Amino acid sequence: MAKQDRAIRTRRTILAAAAKVFEQRGYQAATISEILTTAGVTKGALYFHFESKDDLAQGVLAEQDQRLVVPRRPCRTQELVDVVMLHAHRLRTDPMVRAGVRLSLDQQAHDLDRSGPFLRWVQVLDQLLDDARAQGELLPHVVPAETAEVLVGSFAGVQAMSQAISDYQDLPDRVCVLLRHVLPTVVLSSVLASIDLSRTRGAVVLAELDADAGADSRPALLERQPVG
Repeated sequence: MAKQDRAIRTRRTILAAAAKVFEQRGYQAATISEILTTAGVTKGALYFHFESKDDLAQGVLAEQDQRLVVPRRPCRTQELVDVVMLHAHRLRTDPMVRAGVRLSLDQQAHDLDRSGPFLRWVQVLDQLLDDARAQGELLPHVVPAETAEVLVGSFAGVQAMSQAISDYQDLPDRVCVLLRHVLPTVVLSSVLASIDLSRTRGAVVLAELDADAGADSRPALLERQPVG
C-alpha cells in the first residue's frame, strides 16, 4: 500500500509540474527535460507513468474531468450554473485547470488531440439540460445538445477574453453576464427566478465540496463520537 501511495504522489507531482510548464510555455515549447526539472523526479519515474509529452498533455487535459463534479441539486438548472461557475472560479485559483484550458485552446499544438475537454464539457452540460427538461425547467423549444454546445463555445471565448484583459480576475463577472444573457432563452422564468447567479457562486460551491471531502475523510473519528 505504501508503494502504491508513493506512486500516486509521484504521478501527481509530475502532472503538477507538467501543468506549470504547459501553462507557461505552451505545448510546442514545453520539453520533457523542463518538466523533469520542475517535478524533481528521474526520467525513469516520469516514463513509468507517462510515455511521452503527448501523454503528459492528455493527463493534464483529463484532470479537468475530475473538476466538473458538483453537489447534486433538486434544480438541475442550478446544478448547471454551479458547474460553470465552479470552473470559472478554478480557472482563477487552480493551476491544473488553467494549464488544461491553455492546452485545449493552444492553436500551435498541431499534434495534440485537444477535442477531449470540449466533448466532455458538452456531454456534462447536455445531460444536465436533459435532466432539467425532464423536470419541466426548460422552455419548449430548447434542444439540450445545441444549448450545451453554445454554452461551451461561449465560455471558451469569454474565458480567453478575460485571460487577455485581466488574467482571469474579471472572469466570474463575465461568466455571470454570459449566463444572464443565455439562460432566459433556455429556462422558464419561474425557475430562473430561484437560481443563484452571483459572482461568488463558484467559490461557495468549492467550499461546499471541500467541506464534504473533509467529512468523508473522517468517518472513523465520527463513528467513535458518543451518541446523545
